[in-house]
Amino acid sequence: MSTQLAVGAHVAQEDPVGEAVARDTSLVQFFLGDPQGYKGPEVRFDGGAAALRAAAEDAGVDLYVHAPYVVNVATTNNRIRIPSRKLLQQHMVAAAEIGAKGLIVHGGHVNKADDPAVGFDNWRKAIEATDILVPLLIENTAGGENAMARHLDRIAGVWDAISSADGAERVGFCLDTCHAWAGGIDLGDAVEKVRGITGRIDLVHANDSRDDFGSGADRHANFGRGRLPADEFAAVVREAGAPVICETPGGAADHLADFAWLRERL
Repeated sequence: MSTQLAVGAHVAQEDPVGEAVARDTSLVQFFLGDPQGYKGPEVRFDGGAAALRAAAEDAGVDLYVHAPYVVNVATTNNRIRIPSRKLLQQHMVAAAEIGAKGLIVHGGHVNKADDPAVGFDNWRKAIEATDILVPLLIENTAGGENAMARHLDRIAGVWDAISSADGAERVGFCLDTCHAWAGGIDLGDAVEKVRGITGRIDLVHANDSRDDFGSGADRHANFGRGRLPADEFAAVVREAGAPVICETPGGAADHLADFAWLRERL
């Protein structure tokens, strides 16, 4: 690609390689199966996992998998935590089978009455219980007072807890710009602060936001059409220096417009 920073998009899962080609990009992210359910992963690409892996390698496309939204390994609720761990492992195996560069998972949350420290320790236990076959990238989230990865102090709590876990070196961070903005993290020094906590940023989810700073609302907008200050938005992407996935509305044409908007400002 013509730019030094790889910029791709979240796409439909049936033919991620074709979606990458349509966007003239070298990386895409997608779900494997239902993002809202506990049913295990499925590869909807014709020919299955091996065919998808081969097609991506032939096309020079990096694949990233987003774990289902229902995964919450932090919770004290056994009926959610235990199936979440199982689902995370299943998606880890499936991501490895297609040759994915990473598996992205939301930080989850605890219940209102719970001590956040229990959630942090549940993250440690989840890392120890998971056979981490591809990098596991924990993503900051937009809302919820009891979230594990909305505020910087909570992200620090998770990182402190998992740093002692077996497999911690394979756990990375995915910084979402819309979630940071909505979650009340100042974009001006977000990269510096996050790196100070995690030591790394492995992927950026570049998203504008339809809502105001600190709103807690997770509603993505196409670039330049939301509330994020353009210069601060571009600076986060530039300073992070990691591969970029846009999770913005629309199809290939909309994503190409977002790529162009961002590259102009980088």
